[in-house]
Amino acid sequence: MDKALQTMIDNMPEKTGKSLDQWKSILANEKFEKHMQAVNYLKKTHGVTHGFANTIVSLSKDKTESTDDLLNNQYKSKENLLPIYQKLLAVVKPFGPDVVITPKKATVSLIRKKQFALIKPATKARIDLGFKLKDKEITDRLEKSGPFGAMCTHRVQLTSVDDVNEELIAWLQEAYEKAT
Repeated sequence: MDKALQTMIDNMPEKTGKSLDQWKSILANEKFEKHMQAVNYLKKTHGVTHGFANTIVSLSKDKTESTDDLLNNQYKSKENLLPIYQKLLAVVKPFGPDVVITPKKATVSLIRKKQFALIKPATKARIDLGFKLKDKEITDRLEKSGPFGAMCTHRVQLTSVDDVNEELIAWLQEAYEKAT
């Protein structure tokens, strides 16, 4: 399990008033058709912050796949992209103790209080990195969100570890700072 995710789970009782198992029990008694319905329920009914609510819902789903399984499936036959993914995590983890890394079936969300970036192995040769950078101008490199739709405002296509440069790190930092 990712260290940041484990830290979040360990801090859950202090920060939310309940353990992950207690939250799972609460959600087991409710029926939600969509992920965000459950997230909004926890936020509005129980006062849980978005980051914790999203993590609780993600971890409460009946699934046999672990975090490692999710990542392995995302990068199956795309192993050449793993160094880019690992470099992105190495960049964002030092932003602060509130960075939460949440693997899902096809993407990995980077969350503070809100999602600030999304990592998706888009093809065998490219990772799409989505950002939430409202009012940021589109450039040749910082494109419109493309396949991310409303989940992100911008996208950068990464084909090499060298693409994780100062410019990209600055955009990640800016998105992190705005996710409050």
